[in-house]
Amino acid sequence: MVSRVSAEPRDTAGHDSEGLALAEQVVQRALAAGATEAEALVIADDSALTRFANSEIHQNVAEDNVLVNLRIAIGKRVAVASTGRMDEEGLANLVARVTAIAPNVEELEDWGGLPEPDGAPLPPQPLAYVESTAAATPESRAAEVRAVIAAADAVGALAFGSFRTAAETVSVANSHGIRASERRTTAHMITVHMSPDGGTGYAEAASTDVTAISGAALGAEAASKARSSDRPQSIEPGEYPVVLEEYAVVDIVDQMGYLGFSASAVQEGRSFFEPGKEIGSDLVTILDDAGDPNGMPAGFDYEGVRKQRVPWIERGICREVLYDAQTASRAGRRSTGHAYPAPNPYGPLPGNIVMNAGTSARDDLISSLERGLLVTRFHYTNTVHPKLAITTGMTRDGTFLVERGKIVGPVKNLRFTMSYLDALAGVSAVARERKTVVGGFGAVVVPALRIDAWTFTGATEH
Repeated sequence: MVSRVSAEPRDTAGHDSEGLALAEQVVQRALAAGATEAEALVIADDSALTRFANSEIHQNVAEDNVLVNLRIAIGKRVAVASTGRMDEEGLANLVARVTAIAPNVEELEDWGGLPEPDGAPLPPQPLAYVESTAAATPESRAAEVRAVIAAADAVGALAFGSFRTAAETVSVANSHGIRASERRTTAHMITVHMSPDGGTGYAEAASTDVTAISGAALGAEAASKARSSDRPQSIEPGEYPVVLEEYAVVDIVDQMGYLGFSASAVQEGRSFFEPGKEIGSDLVTILDDAGDPNGMPAGFDYEGVRKQRVPWIERGICREVLYDAQTASRAGRRSTGHAYPAPNPYGPLPGNIVMNAGTSARDDLISSLERGLLVTRFHYTNTVHPKLAITTGMTRDGTFLVERGKIVGPVKNLRFTMSYLDALAGVSAVARERKTVVGGFGAVVVPALRIDAWTFTGATEH
């Protein structure tokens, strides 16, 4: 991949046909060079980032990237190569490299072939692209960042973080007739506020529409949390009922998607998934839905396959898993549209996680706790036991003791070791409000949760 750093991001409007034409050209070149199947993915990305630290903007950068990814099969030998060049020499070298690689790799005995069209037209997802995001300027990002910093200034804290806007065109063509192209936009702001008395606060928002992100609102949230978490006290590790804010819930649904609801995990015998198995309370419904307007919609995956709405858990019951073309072929099914760019050793992954809202006000989640903890978010989480979804990690940026339904003060961060399956089974209330943030694989739309028991195994000095 090559990049050009520029002073201003460029609008990608109108590039759909160019990217698709390039993908089709690369496929034809590969077939002419001896491939029996070929797939070309072209991603043209214009992104810009405004960073701030110590309550000052210190960097504004813009980047213009193009990736051409070519996957071919010669019989059952599959090879992948990529380039950032679109000139004649660059494309010729790409085809030469990938056709030289293919004869030297082992045959993939269960190779199911590249995906075929599903027969229905594949129009772009209209909610994926918002012009105001593509046209965002350094000045417009700076204005929102100034609002974040103003909120920190008001409480004597320091603001750190970033605000990114991006517009991309994704185009896919293959030798079986797949043709797909679509423009997509992303806006994403995160901030951490640090109080001089040791408190920290976090806030985040993401959307396809940059105008939906309020620096003032995020700044106020992070500033309030930073001051509220000043001078935390020690608390004994143990089992506590908890209220997890949305930033902590993201980690649960991300891990569940990767560990359990990818067809690769199921086929390799490392998943807890069983159709019809009860793994959560009846308040828990989680799905992958690229059409949800609250998230970051997309019409198709990186193989050009239409994205399907896939329920993982409905009212606590396991329902479906995610497929790409290869895992679907093994199962005698069609892909659900969850492929990532080849080569991808992880298999299908969630890119648009949505957890259904509940009926409780966020304040009611806390007021119902006799004695428990309010957790802002987790970090440094790692899997201990995949089939049991046991995970260890730390709390961060605001952990609070709750007694008789009231927040009584901040506590020092705690380490936990917890089965996320047990966590979902213990959900006793779900907030009716939700937030959209960025998880490990893409957009995540989640509510806050009250969970009856959470196991904390260690304490920290901070």
